[in-house]
Amino acid sequence: MRIEKCWFCSSNIYPGHGICFVRNDSKLFRFCRSKCHKNFKMKRNPRKVKWTKAYRVIHGKDLSGDSSFNFERRRNRPVKYDREITRATLKAMQTLEAIRVRREQRFYENRMKGRSDEKRRAEKIELQQQIHLVNAPIHGPKVEKSNTKLLMKTNVVSSSKETNTYE
Repeated sequence: MRIEKCWFCSSNIYPGHGICFVRNDSKLFRFCRSKCHKNFKMKRNPRKVKWTKAYRVIHGKDLSGDSSFNFERRRNRPVKYDREITRATLKAMQTLEAIRVRREQRFYENRMKGRSDEKRRAEKIELQQQIHLVNAPIHGPKVEKSNTKLLMKTNVVSSSKETNTYE
């Protein structure tokens, strides 16, 4: 089963899915969904559209220079079927996927390392600038303090006696 890549967003296209556009010079463009096809027809640059793989790689949000990506390249050389080679390939694919997941996790952690301190500093500055919102007086009906104390005492007394009489 051959899994193609979308020309616009670089996501996987499985058999029976997607759209194939052939230009007059016989250049083939495969798209995973109509969203990618429409963006291509509008002549948008995938490197400038934020949700594409190209944008994420260019702006340092995804791992790009990893050697594990070399195994994913498309090769058109026919190879004679051999059960042992197939078994070794499948085993290597599993270990390669585990290595890739660990590298991506490490890359993400390194990228997000200083974010919590930076976010905390920004929130502190915002709080200092907007402190008048935190200390705003309550605008509501004015209640005397002596009445509230009296009501609280009567509620406590009534609950301890377990009677439903209110004063």
